[in-house]
Parts: sequence; structure tokens; C-alpha cells
Amino acid sequence: MAAHYRRQVTKVNATFDDDQGVFMISVAAELAEMHPQTLRMYETRGLIAPKRSPKNTRLYSRHDVERLRRIQEMTAQGLNLVGVETVLALEAQVQRLKERVKELEGRGDRTDAAG
Repeated sequence: MAAHYRRQVTKVNATFDDDQGVFMISVAAELAEMHPQTLRMYETRGLIAPKRSPKNTRLYSRHDVERLRRIQEMTAQGLNLVGVETVLALEAQVQRLKERVKELEGRGDRTDAAG
């Protein structure tokens, strides 16, 4: 008669910052639904920049995985990597401009209140 073993599962309540590198390349590639070599190619092109562990292991964050998925989405729609680079650069510029507008609006609100 075969013995049955019951494995106890311990729940871990760990929270991570979305920018914290927590996933090794194989896990990040799986989460982004791509081959690790594709992920390395994107890194070489500068599309993604993982954090590094003290032992120099690549560690990817949740934001990195989201970015990888976005890259996959754009290439699946027919965009080449130069196009992807351009779109990502423009999206980053738009985000910086939105933050700047918000900052300037905040200054205007303070000026209006003081005047």
C-alpha cells in the first residue's frame, strides 16, 4: 500500500515594489510569454534594463514584465523593434510631460490661493 504524504503549504504575505527586481530571467520570460533569448535580445537593444543581484543575476520587476508584454503586443501587431523603440520613447516623453503639467498646475493653484 502506497503511503500518502501531505505537504503543508505556508502562506507568505510578501509585498514587492513594482520596480523591485524579483523575477529571474526564466520566470520573467514565462510571465511575458516569450523565450528567454528574446528577452536577452530586448535587453541588448536597450528596451529593458533588469536590476542585478549581488551575484550579478538578472532580476526583473513587475514593471519590466509589463513592459515586455507591451513590446510583445507591438511586435505581434507588426511593428519592428525600431518602431517599438520609437513608441516607447514617445510614451516616456508623454508621461514626463504629463508630470510636468501636473507640477505646473499645482504651482498655479498655490499662486491663486496666495493671491
